[in-house]
Amino acid sequence: MSSLPESMPRQDARFSFATLVASADGVVGRMAQPDIVPAILRLALAVPFWRSGILKWEGFLQLNETAVYLFGQEFMLHLPGGPYPFPAPEAMAFLSGGGEVVLPVLLVLGLGTRFAALGLMLMTAVIQATVPDGWPIHLTWAAMALALMRHGPGRLSLDRAIARIARLSARRS
Repeated sequence: MSSLPESMPRQDARFSFATLVASADGVVGRMAQPDIVPAILRLALAVPFWRSGILKWEGFLQLNETAVYLFGQEFMLHLPGGPYPFPAPEAMAFLSGGGEVVLPVLLVLGLGTRFAALGLMLMTAVIQATVPDGWPIHLTWAAMALALMRHGPGRLSLDRAIARIARLSARRS
């Protein structure tokens, strides 16, 4: 028979479990390094737009017929009272194809990141109006774009390098 109260082993068990949870939390936290997270967000948001964008082009500044056809005949804006056809389908196809190629490149480089993320956020809104049933993936894109707009590109970016060079240049002046 022990002289320790019955509650003592339970406190030790709780302490051991709490220590285990805290240790695991620390390991998981170290896996998501602050320098890597924004870079991965930028890449994850860029990939689907890039893949869609390269399918719209035949050559330099030349849209393929399918892209123009889709914006002119297939894609519709599902807005209240609609659906409505896209206005100026050739221009919309060109803007969409251009945005889907240029903005992801800017994101991956971390150049003008907040503006590129804003552009992809606006494109996501138009895509949502075009394909309303795609909201689960569109919500994911919107969340990534908003995170980049709010928190910026992170340390592994040209934006950060340019800002650092500008600060150094300002100090020397």
